[in-house]
Amino acid sequence: MIELKPPSPAMLDRYQGDDVQPLYTGRVRVSGGRAQHGRASGVVRSDDGALAVDLRLPPELGGPGGGSNPEQLLAASYAGCFHGAMVLVAARAGLLLHNPSVEVAVTFARDPADGLYLLSAEIVVHLPGMDANLAGELVRNTERVCPYAKMFHRGISHVVHVRVGPQAAPL
Repeated sequence: MIELKPPSPAMLDRYQGDDVQPLYTGRVRVSGGRAQHGRASGVVRSDDGALAVDLRLPPELGGPGGGSNPEQLLAASYAGCFHGAMVLVAARAGLLLHNPSVEVAVTFARDPADGLYLLSAEIVVHLPGMDANLAGELVRNTERVCPYAKMFHRGISHVVHVRVGPQAAPL
């Protein structure tokens, strides 16, 4: 069995450079499935084979449920990243955490600004036994480190490419 251990707090050492320095890129592809609709019947697969998830519309959106959805996947990503960043920030500060956990809710909602859709996120950090002021400081510092928290506060750089012609081989 492979021993699992957290990364070194040295991950928090400041980068000195003028350009973004990519460290890792996760890649997935979503196909439409039987309904030819990614949210309703899609399958998401990662290029390394570690992720293979059926997507289904939840009952609240008129679907049958029985699969995951983009909101759950985003919530899981945010919670996992925030938890990991928080543990690193705590280790760097010499704080001992006792079974911390992070809950994230991502809501798909109607947008009154344009009549279409938007997402919102709510995060709850559980830090059993920690002084409330110290816990608040730890969470604020984690928000400055966690790339997902930064994305939710600042937005994200993204580029859309359109390809026509033969579909690439499945991941």
